[in-house]
Amino acid sequence: MKKTLFLAAAAAATLLAAGCSSDEPAAASADSLTVSSAWAKAAESGMTGAFAELENTGDTDIHIVSAASPSSARTEIHEMAAGDGGAMVMREKADGLVIPAHSTHSLAPGNDHLMLMDLVEPVLPGTEVTFELTFEDGSTTEFTAQVRACSGAQENYQPSAGAGANHGG
Repeated sequence: MKKTLFLAAAAAATLLAAGCSSDEPAAASADSLTVSSAWAKAAESGMTGAFAELENTGDTDIHIVSAASPSSARTEIHEMAAGDGGAMVMREKADGLVIPAHSTHSLAPGNDHLMLMDLVEPVLPGTEVTFELTFEDGSTTEFTAQVRACSGAQENYQPSAGAGANHGG
């Protein structure tokens, strides 16, 4: 009887270990992100904003640490925050953007958004802009955003260093 129980316990432990092996690769953050309704505001030069719905379909939070686009020399993840004197200004989110498991985060005018800085070419209505998001785990994902003419709000940009400018995000 003891031998049978021991063998059954050993078999169960083997099955558990096989199903819960820590050697299995973890799902990449990029695999859990769905991007929809992506668009960017048209601009001839300077800077502009891009917006989208970001959905984390995974079971763990995902952390976007940076963004890039071939349409700009620099792309930043921005937030709206109270600046000096209490006026709302845009500024880079120093720690990136965390999207909790099974939730959606809107990148929208007047809210968090992607900022294309120092455009290398005009971003014209009817064209598309490509973006690459990089996650804390090193994975990446690409998406395209349709460019639209939009007179949107004219928020103030509070740069982390250097001179300020206006933005039409």
